[in-house]
Amino acid sequence: MDNKKILILGGSGFIGNAIYKELCKYFDTYGTYCHAANSYSTNNQFVHYNLEEDDIVEVLELVKPQVIISALRGNFSALIIAHEHILEYVRKENCQLYFISSANVFDAYSKYPSYEMDKTLSESIYGRLKIRIENMLFRLPKEKMAILRIPMVFGNSSPRIRDMKKAIIENEPIEVFPNLILNVTNDDKVTQQIHYLINRNKTGIYHLGSNDLTHHEDFIKEVLERVGNFNPIIKRVYTTNEDRYLAVLPKTNQLPKNLQFTFQDIIDHHVLN
Repeated sequence: MDNKKILILGGSGFIGNAIYKELCKYFDTYGTYCHAANSYSTNNQFVHYNLEEDDIVEVLELVKPQVIISALRGNFSALIIAHEHILEYVRKENCQLYFISSANVFDAYSKYPSYEMDKTLSESIYGRLKIRIENMLFRLPKEKMAILRIPMVFGNSSPRIRDMKKAIIENEPIEVFPNLILNVTNDDKVTQQIHYLINRNKTGIYHLGSNDLTHHEDFIKEVLERVGNFNPIIKRVYTTNEDRYLAVLPKTNQLPKNLQFTFQDIIDHHVLN
């Protein structure tokens, strides 16, 4: 086993922690945490890092990772500065950077799904932030970086499922977007895919979602049926009269068959089992 040293920035967040749990059995894996001090301060594999107050370089020099996975969230300008420093480190050390990006880098293109080599364009502040960091990564040698674009993420402990359950209990409406066509993933699938990419030393751009599409409203209703026998209040939100796509599909960089899945797999096996 090639015992790479891996550092997950944002290791206490939902995605970051799922990646940590997947990789820590196979690699020398470290993570950063910001707020959840009680659960992480006693774990020697976790380092405290506050995006807005600390210099990321200190963490990098302490851990000396060969692979950095960035799942950081927070203040946008602090994120830009942190990634500038991460890139300087990656450039001069024997190190690769895997950046968790988003389908939102394409949210200005609503007429069709997006593939790896499509030009990015976003109307949202979040999407533009992801594009800006992606563009910084393109200045690295190709073998030193991977951009992992991820659609909506579900899963037992995902914020989306938690919010749905809370809304049901509190009799609050659950928003659905009837005209939105998307692909989806969950924490299990995305972490298995990332594990594969790191294990095989893969770089470049990857779209890590189901390889088929669904309407947001249909998907959420099926998920809600799995939650239990409730009558949730559904609030339909129409942002446009026409179908719009927010989907990242793989074409150039296909993963092996055993790592491909459909949106129905997410509903059947992983949303609420």
